[in-house]
Amino acid sequence: MSHPALAAGSVAVITGGASGIGLAAATRFAGRGMKVVIADLPGAKLDAAAAHLATLATNGAADVLAVPADVSRPEQVEALEQAVSARFGGTDVLMNNAGVQPGSALFGPLETWEKVIGVNLWGIIHGSRVFGPRMIARGTPGLIVNTGSKQGITTPPGDPAYNVSKAGVKAFTEALQHELRNTEGCRVSAHLFIPGFVFTPLAAGGRSEKPAGAWTAEETVDFMLGRVEAGDFYILCPDNDVPRALDEKRIAWAAGDLIENRPPLSRWHQDYAEAFAAFVKGA
Repeated sequence: MSHPALAAGSVAVITGGASGIGLAAATRFAGRGMKVVIADLPGAKLDAAAAHLATLATNGAADVLAVPADVSRPEQVEALEQAVSARFGGTDVLMNNAGVQPGSALFGPLETWEKVIGVNLWGIIHGSRVFGPRMIARGTPGLIVNTGSKQGITTPPGDPAYNVSKAGVKAFTEALQHELRNTEGCRVSAHLFIPGFVFTPLAAGGRSEKPAGAWTAEETVDFMLGRVEAGDFYILCPDNDVPRALDEKRIAWAAGDLIENRPPLSRWHQDYAEAFAAFVKGA
């Protein structure tokens, strides 16, 4: 059964929507007949993304809004929400997805740390704090999807600023879902989206061809939507060694409710998924 917030005519706002996972999500939302708002840094990439989405949207450009915004700046996130409300009346789906990964060192430039944490963590905090109360006040079903990373859980050495930012996204989204589910009359839920190795401009690392073990942005978004529809809080993409060719099995996984019916996860993924299943049920 489709989530009401994902129905045709609903309004989806995606930060970092001009490329990668953000653009793939905006494309899927437009294909569902939803009105789509993409926010990203100003420039040709944002303009091209908006033009592409207008070719897919039910009412063309009338259903698409592109807003230049730096999500690390709270006043620009506030202006984004005001633009969405003025154009479409409010927000049904918020996907806080904007992210950067320039590489960092523990004792490297402070500016790098500030940029990474400003976009990756503060962008999600600003988005949730600005949009969340207004989504709750509408009294209609809504979704807030925050894009994290497996690096926010495994925290491998080599890029500490990114790891810290994504670990913060995990902790913040847990707190957000706890707040939402304990707010009387609230029909909005939060979801922590944890991609793995996805071949996007952010992760390409100079490669022009997708590595065999990587997911495409479209595959990742399709998986995310399947798990949102199933009501999962913790949307953990499977290990990269799960064969991409097994489309039927992956679709069955997205539609299933039981961990034992899904393709294999590594042990730590299994443990973590079970722990968060308990968390989201209030155990």
